[in-house]
Amino acid sequence: MSDAPPTLLDDWLLARLVCPATRTPLRYDAARALLVSDAARRGYPVRDGVPVLLVEAAVPLDDAGEITTMG
Repeated sequence: MSDAPPTLLDDWLLARLVCPATRTPLRYDAARALLVSDAARRGYPVRDGVPVLLVEAAVPLDDAGEITTMG
């Protein structure tokens, strides 16, 4: 199973998902398996094809879209 390609999200589903913090559209970053909210600068993980749209599960992103650490 570890050799499986990244899960692609269905276009229909992706068009309906929004950031839980800002209610703005998300874009899918397949390479990192993240749903990215440009407005909130957060990335929400996609695990086994299931979006985890919890604010507390999101990773912070910098202005360039790279994962940052808060602290």
